Amino acid sequence: MPSTHKREKPWDTDDIDKWKVEPFNKEESSGPFLEESSFMTLFPKYRERYLKDSWPLVTKALDKHGISATLDLVEGSMTVKTTRKTFDPAAILNARDLVKLLARSVPAPQAIKILEDGMACDIIKIRSMVRNKERFVKRRQRILGQNGTTLKALELLTQTYILVHGNTVSVMGPYKGLKEVRRVVEDTMQNVHPIYMIKELMIKRELAKDPALAHEDWSRYLPNFKKRTLSKRRTPYKVSDKSKKPYTPFPPAPEKSKVDMQIESGEYFLGKQAKQRAAEEERAEKAKQKKEEKKREREREFVPPEEGAGKSKKRKTTHD
Repeated sequence: MPSTHKREKPWDTDDIDKWKVEPFNKEESSGPFLEESSFMTLFPKYRERYLKDSWPLVTKALDKHGISATLDLVEGSMTVKTTRKTFDPAAILNARDLVKLLARSVPAPQAIKILEDGMACDIIKIRSMVRNKERFVKRRQRILGQNGTTLKALELLTQTYILVHGNTVSVMGPYKGLKEVRRVVEDTMQNVHPIYMIKELMIKRELAKDPALAHEDWSRYLPNFKKRTLSKRRTPYKVSDKSKKPYTPFPPAPEKSKVDMQIESGEYFLGKQAKQRAAEEERAEKAKQKKEEKKREREREFVPPEEGAGKSKKRKTTHD
């Protein structure tokens, strides 16, 4: 069979925006769905009061799309399901994303925007990317930046909404922006500072404004950050002798253990009282040596200087 993938496609022109999501009208629907679809999401205890207060706003937004929502405070869950009034097949998927965002502490007015066309969400799990807890907290703080400046810059450049909460990063926005934010977050957790990606996004934003560069390669305009290698390696505290030693087929003799040394000195065969007496004698001997050393240091201050040491040589004067 001849290949068809190289044939000309007159309908596929350059002016088509392939990222654009066409709106789905009620007139295009073939009728009510044959099966009921439902999704359920659990939420933490501290979100209970907020969800209870904002639930009327959520149900009002979902009613426009024919989706029914249930809040179960006993079980701690949110459920969304289709009804006979549902006309958009993608509405239940958007409702599923809505309850996920509400469970991840996204404010209700912001989370409702997920029901709009062209809006998508991504919940990035970042806890498993770094093992050490302290290192994880420091790298998560890099995403926020000082007073939230880094996060605000990312939101402006990618046209998204970002919320860093606990072990996840919730992102809302267009598909292109979600892809860029995910790349920044994953690189940050792998110890790459987000400022590098922000610089790259700023340059791309300026290049996109120039129509002459639309079909050109932008790699020559983008910054190329190379990894730094330390020129000076850390010198170890104990430098082992690396000089070449004569070859011997026999392995080195094992080091003597504490028990072996006690057997050699005879201490191993002493009784409990004899061991205590020997330890006391050893401590007394060390204390005596230290006392004598301090005494010699004190006596050194009272030693008189030599008589001839202070005399200075007189210069010879010649009389003309």
